[in-house]
Amino acid sequence: MKSLTLVAFLLLSYINVWAQNNQTMNTTLPYREIPAYPETYSAESVVARMIDGLGFRFYWATEGLRPEDLAFRPTPEARSSEETIDHILGLSTIVLNALKNQPNVRSGEETSPLTFEVKRKKTLEILQEASELLKKADTKLDNHSMVFQNGANKTEFPFWNLINGPISDALWHVGQVVTFRRSSGNPFNGKASVLTGKVRE
Repeated sequence: MKSLTLVAFLLLSYINVWAQNNQTMNTTLPYREIPAYPETYSAESVVARMIDGLGFRFYWATEGLRPEDLAFRPTPEARSSEETIDHILGLSTIVLNALKNQPNVRSGEETSPLTFEVKRKKTLEILQEASELLKKADTKLDNHSMVFQNGANKTEFPFWNLINGPISDALWHVGQVVTFRRSSGNPFNGKASVLTGKVRE
């Protein structure tokens, strides 16, 4: 009887610590809400706002996903939700690399060995950093291109391709995660308004 009580106590302690850690991680993640918009429009601030919208959608598309949601795939040939999240992480990294003038040595298609929680946090932080770089006064889109490096071979695209490529592609795939989680019985939180970028109480 004592051993059963001890096991129950340890289990409850573990659950309590896990819940506190999970809550701390969620409250420190960016994009629970969209930051305030700039007072003026510029090419750079508009792209930053697109990335903020992507971050907000990704936050809520991935909030509260269960193992069965992450494993869901509509057909055997399709990516699972977690594989789709891996791809969004890769696409987000391509965006940030362009703003840092760093080449991409990975395609953005790779599967990440990180845990889901780490991938989610990393993706949100990458998007936040990309947005902040775009909001700097000295940032000009003309000075940033998307570069893929494969050994000695280098392929370069202007910033235009970053908009219709990785940024748009990431938005597309976030929509897939939302659809997949609905199909696996865990729909998107309806209180998160993608129009206002706020959470209705």
